[in-house]
Amino acid sequence: MAEVTVFRPTQRDIASGVVLGHVARPPRMSASPSCPDLAVTPLRALEQAVLPALRRPPCLVSFSGGLDSSLVLAVAVRAARREGLPDPVPVTWRFTAAPRADESAWQDRIVRALGSESWQTLRADDDLDLVGPVARRLLRRHGLLHPVNVHLHLPIVELGAGGSVLTGAGGDQVLAGWRRPTTNSPLRILAHHLRAFPSRHRRRADLFPWLHPEASQEIQREYRSERRREPRQLGRRITWHTYRRDLLGTCSSLARIAADHDVALVNPLLDGGFLAALTVQAGGRRRRTRTELLAEIAAGSLPDVVTAPRPKARFLEVFLRAPTRHFVRTWDGSGADEDLVDVAALRDLWSRWPIPGGTAGLVQSLWLKTNPVSELSSVEAHR
Repeated sequence: MAEVTVFRPTQRDIASGVVLGHVARPPRMSASPSCPDLAVTPLRALEQAVLPALRRPPCLVSFSGGLDSSLVLAVAVRAARREGLPDPVPVTWRFTAAPRADESAWQDRIVRALGSESWQTLRADDDLDLVGPVARRLLRRHGLLHPVNVHLHLPIVELGAGGSVLTGAGGDQVLAGWRRPTTNSPLRILAHHLRAFPSRHRRRADLFPWLHPEASQEIQREYRSERRREPRQLGRRITWHTYRRDLLGTCSSLARIAADHDVALVNPLLDGGFLAALTVQAGGRRRRTRTELLAEIAAGSLPDVVTAPRPKARFLEVFLRAPTRHFVRTWDGSGADEDLVDVAALRDLWSRWPIPGGTAGLVQSLWLKTNPVSELSSVEAHR
């Protein structure tokens, strides 16, 4: 496999739980034509994007039942049958004691509509906790990666060893973006969780009460400034998001996990040909919802259930389980970057449950420092 460029979150990324900023060049994606073929529809471009993965079996699809992964699975099934290739295999997590993350009804309907005969389900109790058994394997192997939940792909990639994995990565950015943020946007998540943690010494608008006030205010200013700069037109917004560090980190982490297992990992929604075709067809649009856009991409050629509107699942309770609860309760206050983190405020927040989702990176970072990894260099282990 080709060497993978490693993205490392900075201390500020880890401390705040928000990855801001852009890079000079976007994450490596499939090359898009300099002069897009105007006859290629977004659906056809997506079919072309999944073919390399389908031609390297076993081809697994990281399938949650959400809109993006459902579209990728449906397109892959359609392309495989047209080309006479083996059907892709959806792989789905099912969680205990996490009702907000339950998408089983949608998963069942979509798999049934597509006629997929092979479907693998993985079961998780505390397995996917921030510092649970799966995350620990990844942290010990690679150190801290972005995003903090990327470890949920590790067992899927392991199942696909020597083959390929398709993901819905990029859908949140290129098909939705930050305009009219959803309930799962970083800003909304932080605000929601912090309502349960009033602070006597902070303004209610402070989204990062575990940071020193100066650091918190600076990050909030940058967050809001970056959000205001997001273009309104779809085509410009797509380009803007593909240069964001947040997306670069996700692509880099997935690629690194895959490379460990000789897996060709493909993110079709970030394929250059698809993005070019989508820009040609809808790049000038401003007010197209994600559901409407996905239905337009499907162009009536996929089962309606694939793009039907559905509630957005919330996965925080999947990652905040017993191992994290034990760790934050027993943390001795050491290891945090005290130039950024107000240790007393963080310990106060961590004395209640659930902890703020924005501190998830700190949980993993501090766990690593408490449990040093000999295989990593001293520099890597403390970044």
